[in-house]
Amino acid sequence: MSVLEVTLITGRSLGQGTRLENKFSDEYLNSAAVVELDAEDLEKLGIAEGSSVKVETPYGSVVVRAVRSRRRHPGVAFIPMGPWASVVVDPKTYGSGMPTLKGLKAKIAPSTEAPLSLRELIQEVLGVRIPRIPRSEAEPTGGDDRVIEDVACTFCGCVCDDLVVEVKGGRISRVGRACALGESKLKHYLENRILKPYIRKDGEFVEVSLAEAVKRAAEILANAKYPLLYGWSSTSAEAIKVGLELAEYVGGVFDNTSVLCHGPTVQAVQEAGFVAATLGQVRNYADLIIYWGCNPLNAHPRHLARYSALAPGIYVKGRKDRRVVVIDVRETDTARVADLFIRVEPGRDYELATALRALVKGFDIEASKVAGVDREVIEKLYEMMITARFGVIFYGMGLTMTEGKGRNIEAVIRLTQELNEWTKFVAIPMRGHYNVVGANMVSAWSTGYAYAVDFRRGYPRYNPGETSATDLLERGDVDAALIVASDPIAHFPAKAARNLASIPVITLDPKWSATALISEVVIPTAMAGIECEGTAYRMDKVPIRLKKLVDPPPGVLPDEGVLRMILEEVKRIR
Repeated sequence: MSVLEVTLITGRSLGQGTRLENKFSDEYLNSAAVVELDAEDLEKLGIAEGSSVKVETPYGSVVVRAVRSRRRHPGVAFIPMGPWASVVVDPKTYGSGMPTLKGLKAKIAPSTEAPLSLRELIQEVLGVRIPRIPRSEAEPTGGDDRVIEDVACTFCGCVCDDLVVEVKGGRISRVGRACALGESKLKHYLENRILKPYIRKDGEFVEVSLAEAVKRAAEILANAKYPLLYGWSSTSAEAIKVGLELAEYVGGVFDNTSVLCHGPTVQAVQEAGFVAATLGQVRNYADLIIYWGCNPLNAHPRHLARYSALAPGIYVKGRKDRRVVVIDVRETDTARVADLFIRVEPGRDYELATALRALVKGFDIEASKVAGVDREVIEKLYEMMITARFGVIFYGMGLTMTEGKGRNIEAVIRLTQELNEWTKFVAIPMRGHYNVVGANMVSAWSTGYAYAVDFRRGYPRYNPGETSATDLLERGDVDAALIVASDPIAHFPAKAARNLASIPVITLDPKWSATALISEVVIPTAMAGIECEGTAYRMDKVPIRLKKLVDPPPGVLPDEGVLRMILEEVKRIR
Protein backbone atom coordinates (compact mmCIF):
# COMPACT_ATOMS: atom_id res chain seq x y z
CA MET A 1 0.00 0.00 0.00
CA SER A 2 1.34 3.44 -0.97
CA VAL A 3 2.11 5.85 1.84
CA LEU A 4 2.60 9.52 1.08
CA GLU A 5 4.70 11.73 3.38
CA VAL A 6 3.59 15.36 3.33
CA THR A 7 3.60 18.62 5.23
CA LEU A 8 0.08 19.13 6.55
CA ILE A 9 -1.54 22.54 6.97
CA THR A 10 -5.03 23.51 8.06
CA GLY A 11 -7.00 26.68 7.38
CA ARG A 12 -10.25 28.15 6.20
CA SER A 13 -11.83 27.20 2.90
CA LEU A 14 -14.74 28.77 1.06
CA GLY A 15 -16.64 25.49 0.87
CA GLN A 16 -16.33 24.82 4.58
CA GLY A 17 -17.21 28.42 5.46
CA THR A 18 -20.43 28.50 3.45
CA ARG A 19 -21.70 25.38 5.25
CA LEU A 20 -20.96 26.38 8.83
CA GLU A 21 -24.61 27.15 9.57
CA ASN A 22 -25.31 23.43 10.03
CA LYS A 23 -22.31 21.37 11.05
CA PHE A 24 -24.41 18.21 11.19
CA SER A 25 -25.34 18.35 7.51
CA ASP A 26 -23.91 16.14 4.79
CA GLU A 27 -22.80 19.30 2.99
CA TYR A 28 -20.57 20.29 5.91
CA LEU A 29 -19.18 16.74 6.15
CA ASN A 30 -18.34 16.74 2.44
CA SER A 31 -16.60 20.13 2.65
CA ALA A 32 -14.66 19.71 5.91
CA ALA A 33 -13.82 15.99 6.09
CA VAL A 34 -11.47 16.24 3.12
CA VAL A 35 -7.77 16.59 2.39
CA GLU A 36 -6.71 18.58 -0.66
CA LEU A 37 -3.77 16.99 -2.46
CA ASP A 38 -1.74 18.09 -5.43
CA ALA A 39 -2.56 16.10 -8.58
CA GLU A 40 0.95 14.66 -8.51
CA ASP A 41 0.52 13.43 -4.92
CA LEU A 42 -2.90 11.98 -5.66
CA GLU A 43 -1.32 9.99 -8.50
CA LYS A 44 1.43 8.73 -6.20
CA LEU A 45 -1.20 7.27 -3.88
CA GLY A 46 -2.75 5.47 -6.84
CA ILE A 47 -6.32 6.35 -5.88
CA ALA A 48 -9.21 8.14 -7.53
CA GLU A 49 -10.38 11.52 -6.37
CA GLY A 50 -12.99 11.14 -3.63
CA SER A 51 -11.44 7.98 -2.20
CA SER A 52 -10.98 7.59 1.53
CA VAL A 53 -7.52 8.09 3.01
CA LYS A 54 -6.14 7.96 6.52
CA VAL A 55 -4.17 11.04 7.60
CA GLU A 56 -1.78 10.28 10.45
CA THR A 57 0.45 12.59 12.49
CA PRO A 58 2.27 12.00 15.79
CA TYR A 59 -0.87 13.38 17.50
CA GLY A 60 -3.63 11.25 15.99
CA SER A 61 -5.21 9.88 12.83
CA VAL A 62 -8.43 10.53 10.95
CA VAL A 63 -10.14 9.22 7.82
CA VAL A 64 -11.16 11.83 5.25
CA ARG A 65 -11.78 11.97 1.51
CA ALA A 66 -8.93 12.90 -0.84
CA VAL A 67 -9.75 15.66 -3.33
CA ARG A 68 -7.65 17.11 -6.11
CA SER A 69 -6.47 20.66 -5.46
CA ARG A 70 -7.11 23.31 -8.11
CA ARG A 71 -3.63 24.74 -7.46
CA ARG A 72 -0.12 23.32 -7.44
CA HIS A 73 1.43 22.39 -4.09
CA PRO A 74 3.27 19.04 -4.26
CA GLY A 75 4.27 17.72 -0.85
CA VAL A 76 1.78 19.97 0.98
CA ALA A 77 -1.65 18.65 2.07
CA PHE A 78 -4.51 20.87 3.25
CA ILE A 79 -7.42 20.00 5.56
CA PRO A 80 -10.04 22.69 6.29
CA MET A 81 -10.15 23.79 9.92
CA GLY A 82 -12.78 21.84 11.81
CA PRO A 83 -13.48 18.68 13.78
CA TRP A 84 -11.59 16.31 11.47
CA ALA A 85 -8.46 18.46 11.29
CA SER A 86 -8.49 18.93 15.07
CA VAL A 87 -7.89 15.20 15.61
CA VAL A 88 -4.42 15.35 14.04
CA VAL A 89 -3.02 18.78 15.02
CA ASP A 90 -0.17 19.45 17.44
CA PRO A 91 -1.60 20.63 20.79
CA LYS A 92 1.63 22.32 21.90
CA THR A 93 1.27 26.12 22.06
CA TYR A 94 4.86 27.06 22.97
CA GLY A 95 3.66 29.67 25.44
CA SER A 96 1.27 31.38 23.01
CA GLY A 97 -2.05 29.63 23.64
CA MET A 98 -2.08 28.83 19.90
CA PRO A 99 -1.80 25.12 19.05
CA THR A 100 0.39 24.28 16.08
CA LEU A 101 -2.05 23.76 13.20
CA LYS A 102 0.31 24.19 10.25
CA GLY A 103 3.60 22.67 9.16
CA LEU A 104 2.87 19.20 10.57
CA LYS A 105 4.66 16.12 9.31
CA ALA A 106 1.99 13.65 8.22
CA LYS A 107 1.54 10.34 6.43
CA ILE A 108 -1.38 9.68 4.10
CA ALA A 109 -2.44 6.20 2.97
CA PRO A 110 -5.50 4.76 1.21
CA SER A 111 -8.24 3.54 3.54
CA THR A 112 -11.25 1.24 3.20
CA GLU A 113 -13.14 3.15 5.91
CA ALA A 114 -15.52 6.04 5.28
CA PRO A 115 -15.12 9.40 7.07
CA LEU A 116 -17.11 9.51 10.30
CA SER A 117 -20.03 11.90 10.60
CA LEU A 118 -19.63 14.72 13.11
CA ARG A 119 -21.71 12.87 15.72
CA GLU A 120 -19.71 9.67 15.19
CA LEU A 121 -16.42 11.57 15.32
CA ILE A 122 -17.32 13.31 18.59
CA GLN A 123 -18.32 10.03 20.18
CA GLU A 124 -15.14 8.27 19.03
CA VAL A 125 -12.70 11.04 19.95
CA LEU A 126 -14.34 12.09 23.23
CA GLY A 127 -15.59 8.68 24.32
CA VAL A 128 -18.97 10.12 25.28
CA ARG A 129 -22.52 9.36 24.22
CA ILE A 130 -24.12 12.19 22.25
CA PRO A 131 -27.81 12.89 22.98
CA ARG A 132 -30.45 13.41 20.32
CA ILE A 133 -30.73 16.96 18.98
CA PRO A 134 -34.19 18.42 19.66
CA ARG A 135 -36.15 20.01 16.79
CA SER A 136 -34.03 22.86 15.48
CA GLU A 137 -35.78 24.40 12.47
CA ALA A 138 -37.08 27.82 13.47
CA GLU A 139 -40.03 29.58 11.84
CA PRO A 140 -40.04 33.27 10.87
CA THR A 141 -41.85 35.49 13.36
CA GLY A 142 -43.65 37.64 10.81
CA GLY A 143 -43.59 41.41 10.43
CA ASP A 144 -43.54 44.10 7.79
CA ASP A 145 -41.77 43.60 4.49
CA ARG A 146 -38.85 45.99 4.10
CA VAL A 147 -35.45 46.64 2.58
CA ILE A 148 -32.60 47.51 4.95
CA GLU A 149 -29.49 49.22 3.61
CA ASP A 150 -25.99 49.61 5.05
CA VAL A 151 -26.20 46.32 6.92
CA ALA A 152 -22.98 45.06 8.55
CA CYS A 153 -22.04 41.46 7.79
CA THR A 154 -21.28 39.31 10.84
CA PHE A 155 -19.13 36.60 9.33
CA CYS A 156 -15.48 37.63 9.03
CA GLY A 157 -13.26 40.43 10.26
CA CYS A 158 -14.01 42.60 7.22
CA VAL A 159 -17.44 43.42 8.74
CA CYS A 160 -18.54 44.85 5.37
CA ASP A 161 -21.22 47.40 6.23
CA ASP A 162 -22.73 48.06 2.81
CA LEU A 163 -25.04 45.05 2.48
CA VAL A 164 -28.65 45.38 1.34
CA VAL A 165 -31.06 42.95 3.01
CA GLU A 166 -34.64 42.32 1.96
CA VAL A 167 -37.07 40.97 4.58
CA LYS A 168 -40.37 39.33 3.60
CA GLY A 169 -42.78 37.75 6.05
CA GLY A 170 -40.30 38.14 8.87
CA ARG A 171 -37.64 36.13 7.01
CA ILE A 172 -34.51 37.32 5.22
CA SER A 173 -35.31 36.63 1.57
CA ARG A 174 -32.52 38.35 -0.34
CA VAL A 175 -29.03 39.62 0.44
CA GLY A 176 -27.26 42.05 -1.84
CA ARG A 177 -23.50 42.81 -2.06
CA ALA A 178 -22.50 40.03 0.34
CA CYS A 179 -19.84 37.43 -0.42
CA ALA A 180 -20.74 33.74 -0.41
CA LEU A 181 -19.87 33.47 3.30
CA GLY A 182 -21.95 36.44 4.42
CA GLU A 183 -24.88 35.50 2.20
CA SER A 184 -24.89 31.93 3.56
CA LYS A 185 -24.96 33.14 7.17
CA LEU A 186 -27.78 35.61 6.57
CA LYS A 187 -29.94 33.35 4.41
CA HIS A 188 -29.56 30.29 6.66
CA TYR A 189 -29.92 32.06 9.99
CA LEU A 190 -33.04 30.01 10.89
CA GLU A 191 -31.38 26.66 10.19
CA ASN A 192 -30.12 24.36 12.97
CA ARG A 193 -31.38 26.69 15.69
CA ILE A 194 -31.58 26.04 19.41
CA LEU A 195 -35.16 27.06 20.19
CA LYS A 196 -35.54 26.32 23.92
CA PRO A 197 -33.29 26.09 27.00
CA TYR A 198 -32.23 22.55 27.92
CA ILE A 199 -30.59 20.76 30.83
CA ARG A 200 -29.10 17.34 30.27
CA LYS A 201 -30.60 14.68 32.54
CA ASP A 202 -29.82 10.96 32.32
CA GLY A 203 -27.91 11.58 29.11
CA GLU A 204 -30.74 13.36 27.26
CA PHE A 205 -31.72 17.00 26.81
CA VAL A 206 -34.80 17.99 28.80
CA GLU A 207 -36.57 21.24 27.95
CA VAL A 208 -36.75 23.68 30.88
CA SER A 209 -37.70 27.30 31.44
CA LEU A 210 -35.14 30.03 30.89
CA ALA A 211 -35.16 30.79 34.62
CA GLU A 212 -34.38 27.16 35.47
CA ALA A 213 -31.55 26.98 32.91
CA VAL A 214 -30.08 30.24 34.19
CA LYS A 215 -30.27 29.00 37.77
CA ARG A 216 -28.45 25.76 36.92
CA ALA A 217 -25.79 27.66 34.94
CA ALA A 218 -25.26 30.03 37.85
CA GLU A 219 -24.94 27.11 40.28
CA ILE A 220 -22.25 25.49 38.12
CA LEU A 221 -20.21 28.71 37.91
CA ALA A 222 -20.70 29.70 41.54
CA ASN A 223 -19.63 26.27 42.83
CA ALA A 224 -16.66 25.86 40.49
CA LYS A 225 -13.19 26.42 41.91
CA TYR A 226 -11.67 27.50 38.60
CA PRO A 227 -14.13 28.01 35.71
CA LEU A 228 -13.28 28.92 32.13
CA LEU A 229 -15.37 31.49 30.24
CA TYR A 230 -14.50 31.11 26.56
CA GLY A 231 -15.61 32.21 23.09
CA TRP A 232 -16.89 35.79 22.66
CA SER A 233 -15.65 36.47 19.11
CA SER A 234 -19.06 36.00 17.48
CA THR A 235 -21.13 38.12 19.80
CA SER A 236 -21.45 41.83 20.54
CA ALA A 237 -18.99 43.99 22.45
CA GLU A 238 -21.77 44.72 24.92
CA ALA A 239 -22.11 41.01 25.75
CA ILE A 240 -18.34 40.66 26.08
CA LYS A 241 -18.29 43.41 28.70
CA VAL A 242 -20.87 41.57 30.83
CA GLY A 243 -18.93 38.33 30.37
CA LEU A 244 -15.80 39.94 31.76
CA GLU A 245 -17.70 41.11 34.82
CA LEU A 246 -19.01 37.58 35.34
CA ALA A 247 -15.52 36.08 34.96
CA GLU A 248 -14.13 38.47 37.54
CA TYR A 249 -16.95 37.73 39.97
CA VAL A 250 -16.51 33.94 39.83
CA GLY A 251 -12.70 34.12 39.81
CA GLY A 252 -12.32 32.32 36.51
CA VAL A 253 -10.38 32.65 33.27
CA PHE A 254 -11.73 34.81 30.46
CA ASP A 255 -10.39 33.82 27.05
CA ASN A 256 -11.45 34.29 23.44
CA THR A 257 -10.82 32.62 20.10
CA SER A 258 -7.55 34.50 19.61
CA VAL A 259 -5.99 31.30 20.97
CA LEU A 260 -6.93 29.71 17.64
CA CYS A 261 -5.93 32.57 15.35
CA HIS A 262 -4.03 35.73 16.30
CA GLY A 263 -3.02 35.35 19.93
CA PRO A 264 0.60 35.33 18.69
CA THR A 265 -0.09 38.71 17.06
CA VAL A 266 -1.02 40.13 20.46
CA GLN A 267 2.24 38.84 21.89
CA ALA A 268 4.25 40.26 18.99
CA VAL A 269 2.65 43.69 19.37
CA GLN A 270 3.58 43.65 23.05
CA GLU A 271 7.19 43.01 22.02
CA ALA A 272 7.53 45.27 18.99
CA GLY A 273 4.59 47.68 18.87
CA PHE A 274 2.83 48.10 15.54
CA VAL A 275 2.51 50.33 12.51
CA ALA A 276 -1.10 50.23 11.40
CA ALA A 277 -3.73 51.95 9.28
CA THR A 278 -7.44 51.68 8.65
CA LEU A 279 -8.77 49.72 5.71
CA GLY A 280 -10.03 53.01 4.32
CA GLN A 281 -6.47 54.36 4.22
CA VAL A 282 -5.30 51.19 2.49
CA ARG A 283 -8.05 51.48 -0.12
CA ASN A 284 -7.26 55.10 -0.90
CA TYR A 285 -3.45 55.17 -0.65
CA ALA A 286 -1.81 51.74 -0.88
CA ASP A 287 -0.05 50.93 -4.16
CA LEU A 288 1.63 47.73 -2.90
CA ILE A 289 -0.45 44.98 -1.30
CA ILE A 290 1.28 41.94 0.21
CA TYR A 291 -0.74 38.96 1.44
CA TRP A 292 1.52 36.82 3.63
CA GLY A 293 0.29 33.48 4.94
CA CYS A 294 -3.36 34.17 4.15
CA ASN A 295 -5.87 33.37 1.41
CA PRO A 296 -8.52 36.10 1.49
CA LEU A 297 -10.38 34.86 -1.58
CA ASN A 298 -11.41 31.89 0.58
CA ALA A 299 -11.47 33.35 4.10
CA HIS A 300 -12.35 37.03 3.43
CA PRO A 301 -13.80 37.00 -0.11
CA ARG A 302 -14.65 40.72 -0.40
CA HIS A 303 -11.37 41.95 1.06
CA LEU A 304 -9.65 42.49 -2.29
CA ALA A 305 -12.58 44.18 -3.98
CA ARG A 306 -13.72 46.34 -1.06
CA TYR A 307 -10.54 47.28 0.77
CA SER A 308 -7.34 46.47 -1.09
CA ALA A 309 -6.05 45.11 -4.38
CA LEU A 310 -9.13 45.62 -6.55
CA ALA A 311 -10.77 48.47 -4.64
CA PRO A 312 -11.11 51.87 -6.35
CA GLY A 313 -9.56 54.51 -4.09
CA ILE A 314 -9.26 58.28 -4.18
CA TYR A 315 -5.52 58.42 -4.92
CA VAL A 316 -4.95 54.86 -6.14
CA LYS A 317 -7.69 54.17 -8.64
CA GLY A 318 -7.69 50.37 -8.67
CA ARG A 319 -5.87 47.22 -9.71
CA LYS A 320 -3.93 48.83 -12.59
CA ASP A 321 -2.32 51.25 -10.13
CA ARG A 322 -1.33 48.55 -7.65
CA ARG A 323 1.16 45.73 -7.38
CA VAL A 324 0.09 42.61 -5.51
CA VAL A 325 2.35 40.00 -3.89
CA VAL A 326 1.27 36.70 -2.31
CA ILE A 327 3.63 34.76 -0.02
CA ASP A 328 2.48 31.28 0.98
CA VAL A 329 3.56 27.66 1.27
CA ARG A 330 1.17 26.68 -1.52
CA GLU A 331 -0.37 28.26 -4.56
CA THR A 332 -3.78 29.56 -3.45
CA ASP A 333 -6.74 31.13 -5.22
CA THR A 334 -5.44 34.53 -4.11
CA ALA A 335 -2.08 33.82 -5.77
CA ARG A 336 -3.70 33.91 -9.20
CA VAL A 337 -4.39 37.66 -8.89
CA ALA A 338 -0.81 38.44 -7.81
CA ASP A 339 1.94 40.10 -9.83
CA LEU A 340 4.41 38.04 -7.81
CA PHE A 341 3.80 34.75 -6.02
CA ILE A 342 6.50 33.59 -3.62
CA ARG A 343 6.39 30.00 -2.41
CA VAL A 344 8.08 29.83 0.99
CA GLU A 345 9.07 26.55 2.61
CA PRO A 346 6.71 25.53 5.45
CA GLY A 347 7.78 26.88 8.83
CA ARG A 348 10.47 29.21 7.43
CA ASP A 349 8.63 32.54 7.14
CA TYR A 350 10.81 33.99 9.89
CA GLU A 351 13.91 33.43 7.77
CA LEU A 352 12.35 35.18 4.77
CA ALA A 353 11.30 38.16 6.89
CA THR A 354 14.81 38.35 8.37
CA ALA A 355 16.39 38.29 4.90
CA LEU A 356 14.17 41.18 3.82
CA ARG A 357 15.12 43.09 6.97
CA ALA A 358 18.78 42.58 6.15
CA LEU A 359 18.30 44.10 2.70
CA VAL A 360 16.36 47.04 4.12
CA LYS A 361 19.26 47.68 6.52
CA GLY A 362 21.77 47.65 3.65
CA PHE A 363 23.22 44.16 4.05
CA ASP A 364 23.69 41.64 1.25
CA ILE A 365 22.25 38.14 1.15
CA GLU A 366 25.06 35.68 0.54
CA ALA A 367 22.97 32.49 0.31
CA SER A 368 21.51 31.58 -3.08
CA LYS A 369 18.23 30.64 -1.41
CA VAL A 370 16.53 31.62 1.83
CA ALA A 371 13.50 29.69 3.07
CA GLY A 372 13.39 27.99 -0.32
CA VAL A 373 13.14 31.32 -2.16
CA ASP A 374 15.78 32.37 -4.71
CA ARG A 375 17.87 35.36 -3.68
CA GLU A 376 16.87 37.20 -6.88
CA VAL A 377 13.19 36.87 -5.97
CA ILE A 378 13.80 38.22 -2.46
CA GLU A 379 15.71 41.16 -3.91
CA LYS A 380 12.86 41.82 -6.34
CA LEU A 381 10.38 41.94 -3.47
CA TYR A 382 12.71 44.27 -1.54
CA GLU A 383 12.82 46.65 -4.51
CA MET A 384 9.03 46.60 -4.74
CA MET A 385 8.82 47.44 -1.04
CA ILE A 386 11.18 50.38 -0.92
CA THR A 387 9.82 51.94 -4.12
CA ALA A 388 6.18 51.78 -3.03
CA ARG A 389 4.50 55.03 -2.02
CA PHE A 390 2.31 53.22 0.54
CA GLY A 391 2.74 49.52 1.23
CA VAL A 392 0.76 47.14 3.41
CA ILE A 393 1.41 43.60 4.62
CA PHE A 394 -1.78 41.68 5.37
CA TYR A 395 -0.67 38.61 7.31
CA GLY A 396 -2.65 35.58 8.36
CA MET A 397 -2.60 32.28 10.16
CA GLY A 398 0.12 30.93 7.95
CA LEU A 399 2.39 32.88 10.31
CA THR A 400 0.57 32.43 13.62
CA MET A 401 -0.13 28.68 13.42
CA THR A 402 3.40 27.45 12.70
CA GLU A 403 6.00 26.89 15.38
CA GLY A 404 7.44 30.40 15.04
CA LYS A 405 4.11 31.92 16.15
CA GLY A 406 4.67 35.34 17.75
CA ARG A 407 8.27 35.52 16.57
CA ASN A 408 7.09 35.32 12.96
CA ILE A 409 4.77 38.26 13.53
CA GLU A 410 7.41 40.20 15.43
CA ALA A 411 9.76 39.84 12.46
CA VAL A 412 7.08 41.13 10.08
CA ILE A 413 6.28 44.08 12.36
CA ARG A 414 9.95 45.04 12.66
CA LEU A 415 10.33 44.73 8.89
CA THR A 416 7.40 47.12 8.52
CA GLN A 417 8.90 49.55 11.01
CA GLU A 418 12.25 49.52 9.20
CA LEU A 419 10.58 50.03 5.81
CA ASN A 420 9.23 53.32 7.17
CA GLU A 421 12.78 54.64 6.95
CA TRP A 422 12.24 54.45 3.16
CA THR A 423 8.49 54.95 2.65
CA LYS A 424 5.09 54.49 4.29
CA PHE A 425 4.42 50.87 5.28
CA VAL A 426 1.90 49.21 7.60
CA ALA A 427 1.01 45.67 8.75
CA ILE A 428 -2.54 44.48 9.41
CA PRO A 429 -3.56 41.03 10.68
CA MET A 430 -6.32 39.24 8.75
CA ARG A 431 -8.70 38.53 11.62
CA GLY A 432 -11.21 35.71 11.29
CA HIS A 433 -14.41 35.98 13.36
CA TYR A 434 -16.33 39.20 12.86
CA ASN A 435 -15.78 40.44 16.43
CA VAL A 436 -12.59 38.72 17.54
CA VAL A 437 -10.95 42.15 17.50
CA GLY A 438 -13.81 43.39 19.69
CA ALA A 439 -13.16 40.54 22.12
CA ASN A 440 -9.51 41.63 22.32
CA MET A 441 -10.39 45.32 22.59
CA VAL A 442 -13.02 45.01 25.33
CA SER A 443 -10.80 42.63 27.29
CA ALA A 444 -7.80 44.97 26.93
CA TRP A 445 -9.54 48.15 28.01
CA SER A 446 -11.26 46.33 30.90
CA THR A 447 -8.30 44.35 32.25
CA GLY A 448 -5.15 45.50 30.46
CA TYR A 449 -4.88 42.17 28.62
CA ALA A 450 -6.37 41.16 25.27
CA TYR A 451 -6.90 37.44 25.97
CA ALA A 452 -6.12 34.62 28.43
CA VAL A 453 -7.08 36.76 31.46
CA ASP A 454 -7.01 34.96 34.82
CA PHE A 455 -9.09 36.35 37.73
CA ARG A 456 -8.32 33.53 40.17
CA ARG A 457 -6.44 35.82 42.57
CA GLY A 458 -9.12 38.49 42.46
CA TYR A 459 -7.32 40.70 39.94
CA PRO A 460 -6.46 40.20 36.25
CA ARG A 461 -3.33 38.22 35.42
CA TYR A 462 -2.05 37.16 31.99
CA ASN A 463 0.35 34.41 31.02
CA PRO A 464 -0.39 32.64 27.69
CA GLY A 465 0.70 29.04 27.84
CA GLU A 466 -0.57 28.96 31.43
CA THR A 467 -3.80 30.97 31.45
CA SER A 468 -4.91 30.33 27.85
CA ALA A 469 -7.97 28.15 27.26
CA THR A 470 -6.21 25.58 25.09
CA ASP A 471 -3.46 25.00 27.65
CA LEU A 472 -5.82 24.96 30.65
CA LEU A 473 -7.97 22.31 29.00
CA GLU A 474 -4.97 20.35 27.75
CA ARG A 475 -3.77 20.05 31.36
CA GLY A 476 -7.28 19.55 32.79
CA ASP A 477 -6.93 22.53 35.15
CA VAL A 478 -10.46 23.97 34.97
CA ASP A 479 -13.52 22.36 36.56
CA ALA A 480 -16.37 24.08 34.68
CA ALA A 481 -16.83 26.09 31.49
CA LEU A 482 -19.15 28.70 30.04
CA ILE A 483 -18.92 28.74 26.24
CA VAL A 484 -20.41 31.74 24.44
CA ALA A 485 -20.79 31.90 20.64
CA SER A 486 -18.02 29.37 19.98
CA ASP A 487 -17.46 25.67 19.32
CA PRO A 488 -14.23 24.54 21.00
CA ILE A 489 -15.15 20.84 20.84
CA ALA A 490 -14.97 21.14 17.04
CA HIS A 491 -11.77 23.16 16.91
CA PHE A 492 -9.58 22.42 19.94
CA PRO A 493 -6.98 19.62 19.84
CA ALA A 494 -8.38 16.23 20.81
CA LYS A 495 -7.02 16.05 24.37
CA ALA A 496 -8.30 19.54 25.24
CA ALA A 497 -11.70 18.62 23.78
CA ARG A 498 -11.81 15.40 25.82
CA ASN A 499 -11.08 17.27 29.03
CA LEU A 500 -13.73 19.87 28.20
CA ALA A 501 -16.27 17.08 27.73
CA SER A 502 -15.42 15.70 31.20
CA ILE A 503 -16.50 18.84 33.13
CA PRO A 504 -19.85 20.67 33.43
CA VAL A 505 -20.29 22.90 30.38
CA ILE A 506 -22.78 25.70 29.79
CA THR A 507 -23.32 26.75 26.18
CA LEU A 508 -24.91 30.00 25.02
CA ASP A 509 -25.37 29.86 21.25
CA PRO A 510 -28.00 30.48 18.58
CA LYS A 511 -27.26 27.12 16.91
CA TRP A 512 -26.57 23.51 17.75
CA SER A 513 -22.86 22.75 17.73
CA ALA A 514 -20.50 19.98 18.77
CA THR A 515 -19.95 21.82 22.06
CA ALA A 516 -23.69 22.20 22.70
CA LEU A 517 -24.09 18.42 22.41
CA ILE A 518 -21.71 17.71 25.30
CA SER A 519 -23.09 20.53 27.49
CA GLU A 520 -25.01 20.18 30.74
CA VAL A 521 -26.89 23.44 30.13
CA VAL A 522 -27.81 24.81 26.71
CA ILE A 523 -29.40 28.26 26.37
CA PRO A 524 -30.43 29.71 22.99
CA THR A 525 -29.47 33.28 22.17
CA ALA A 526 -30.27 35.79 19.44
CA MET A 527 -27.85 36.35 16.57
CA ALA A 528 -26.07 39.70 16.87
CA GLY A 529 -26.35 41.78 13.71
CA ILE A 530 -29.39 39.78 12.58
CA GLU A 531 -31.82 39.47 15.50
CA CYS A 532 -30.39 42.10 17.85
CA GLU A 533 -28.21 45.18 17.78
CA GLY A 534 -24.68 45.54 19.08
CA THR A 535 -21.16 46.68 18.32
CA ALA A 536 -18.38 44.85 16.50
CA TYR A 537 -14.80 45.85 15.72
CA ARG A 538 -13.46 45.42 12.21
CA MET A 539 -10.02 43.85 11.70
CA ASP A 540 -8.49 47.37 11.69
CA LYS A 541 -10.08 48.15 15.11
CA VAL A 542 -12.77 50.42 13.67
CA PRO A 543 -16.08 49.95 15.57
CA ILE A 544 -19.11 49.11 13.43
CA ARG A 545 -22.72 49.27 14.64
CA LEU A 546 -24.73 46.10 14.03
CA LYS A 547 -28.40 46.40 13.10
CA LYS A 548 -31.40 44.29 14.04
CA LEU A 549 -32.98 42.91 10.86
CA VAL A 550 -35.60 40.43 12.08
CA ASP A 551 -37.04 39.22 15.38
CA PRO A 552 -35.45 36.23 17.14
CA PRO A 553 -37.45 33.05 17.86
CA PRO A 554 -40.00 33.52 20.68
CA GLY A 555 -38.42 33.78 24.13
CA VAL A 556 -34.86 33.96 22.83
CA LEU A 557 -32.75 36.81 24.26
CA PRO A 558 -29.42 38.34 23.17
CA ASP A 559 -26.23 37.04 24.81
CA GLU A 560 -25.99 40.24 26.83
CA GLY A 561 -29.41 39.68 28.41
CA VAL A 562 -28.79 36.01 29.30
CA LEU A 563 -25.36 36.82 30.74
CA ARG A 564 -26.82 39.54 32.93
CA MET A 565 -29.37 37.04 34.25
CA ILE A 566 -26.62 34.52 35.04
CA LEU A 567 -24.51 37.20 36.74
CA GLU A 568 -27.39 38.32 38.94
CA GLU A 569 -28.19 34.73 39.88
CA VAL A 570 -24.53 34.03 40.74
CA LYS A 571 -24.52 37.10 42.99
CA ARG A 572 -27.70 35.88 44.67
CA ILE A 573 -26.22 32.42 45.29
CA ARG A 574 -22.97 33.77 46.69
